Amino acid sequence: MATQALPDGDSAGTFFGHPKGLFVLFFAEMWERFSYYGMRALLIFYLVQHWLFSDSEASIIYGAYTALVYIAPVVGGYLADRYLGQRKAVLFGAVLLTFGHFFMAFEGDGGQGSAIMNVFWLALALIIVGSGFLKANISVMVGQLYPRTDIRRDPAYTIFYMGINMGAALGSLLCGYLGMHPDYGWSYGFGAAGVGMLLGLVVFIWGKPLLLGRGEPKDPAALKGGREIGIYAVGLAMVGLCWLAIQYQELVGWVLAVFGLGLVTYVLWIAVAKLPAEERDRIFAAMFLIFVSIVFWALFEQAGSSLNLFTDRHVDRSIVGFEPTAAMFQSLNAIYIVLLAPVFAGLWLWLGRRGWEPSTPMKFGLGVVQVGLGFLVLVWGAQAVGVGVPTPVILIFLIYLLHTTGELCLSPVGLSAMNRLSPAHMASLIMGTWFFASATGNFAAGLIAAATGAEGVGEESGKQVVLGVYSTVGWYAIAIGIVVMLISPFVKKLMHLDSLKDDVEGDDLLGQAEGPGEPQGAGIHPETRPRV
Repeated sequence: MATQALPDGDSAGTFFGHPKGLFVLFFAEMWERFSYYGMRALLIFYLVQHWLFSDSEASIIYGAYTALVYIAPVVGGYLADRYLGQRKAVLFGAVLLTFGHFFMAFEGDGGQGSAIMNVFWLALALIIVGSGFLKANISVMVGQLYPRTDIRRDPAYTIFYMGINMGAALGSLLCGYLGMHPDYGWSYGFGAAGVGMLLGLVVFIWGKPLLLGRGEPKDPAALKGGREIGIYAVGLAMVGLCWLAIQYQELVGWVLAVFGLGLVTYVLWIAVAKLPAEERDRIFAAMFLIFVSIVFWALFEQAGSSLNLFTDRHVDRSIVGFEPTAAMFQSLNAIYIVLLAPVFAGLWLWLGRRGWEPSTPMKFGLGVVQVGLGFLVLVWGAQAVGVGVPTPVILIFLIYLLHTTGELCLSPVGLSAMNRLSPAHMASLIMGTWFFASATGNFAAGLIAAATGAEGVGEESGKQVVLGVYSTVGWYAIAIGIVVMLISPFVKKLMHLDSLKDDVEGDDLLGQAEGPGEPQGAGIHPETRPRV
């Protein structure tokens, strides 16, 4: 298939064969991820060391925050599709994020009695809602720059994905260094995240002409008469709701429980009552994968909470005479993703051509096994050198490596599976369920991290408590992963791969390549994890 010209036929609008608008979105998203992951690397330490929450309290707040970050895009995506269009939604989200990240830099005197605490809660709420409007829509704009059958779509998403992970790695390194360095402090770390977000906003505004009019409202008339202002008011009302929910984390748990149960019940009712047998079976297979993903994310997301604290307190972080701050190790996942995602994409393709590629449920089982094995490697290594001795830093590199390889077995494959197994009229509903499961996993991660927070004990005893929890969840993960692998042939049968058909040529917006029969997704989604 020949590469199609840009819709406006303007060859001067390209850079290295791609629309210049792609690079506008690349840098806007890179800086947004810089700010988000830079702030995220510091958050658990900020809660414990500055606001003086206990480990358990801080972990639950962190879990509620990350869960809300996954829920918000449901509303942001809906409002963009129905009214605002993607460009205005991204712009609104970027403004909220810029204010949120800068508000994080107002640290006050610390302690929970400080009036500045309210500014901190507001900052988190602005970041949650801003992420909901921005992350739900900026990836869509990448696809809008290309015709549906344009062969540049997959390379475009690969370029975009590199920006995501570059920003995540750089943000964790720089903000993590400044925020925890004794010569600088929290305001410098969070301030750097705010500067990064401001740069992203400036790039997005400056590059509007290069977006070729993409992402504009489908019906501009629907925004007249004050409706557009009303939609922005809805966004600000969401900020207020999140400001309340993040302070009363049990509300988040109830929202996840009630709406999650309702969503699963609704999907299964449609599958049983309204779909033919093969499509019903595919929905059952998709729901099974979704439930397995909750287990994976509940363990994987220890990275920003309990594992971050463990690295700070119990690890000898010295590397060739330099001692990185604990927050800087949050960059490892993004760095590994950049290095290994092309390897995994090539591996699946190579195996697929020879008929050896594992099925989707088998890959899910492998992913869960690897995340569990990562914890056990850390536990075994720490116990081998002695609990009373600082844990060697190489073990932190190893746990992140195993968690990343597990992620590459599950996250891009899961996105591909949701896209392929869903009937066209249920695609958004199933994808929404997938992301809602990610929110549930993040909230559960906060509860698991809270179990590692042994209050009022010595350092060595506290380390033993953490290692005990990690050993337990590690063995449970391996057991669950093995069960998933054993029943994977049955789940594969439910997918009815031999009768899958394309609805529309080139309708895959996620940048995956479909092999013969098996929807494995040889390519990689722009952000391989569903984290928003």
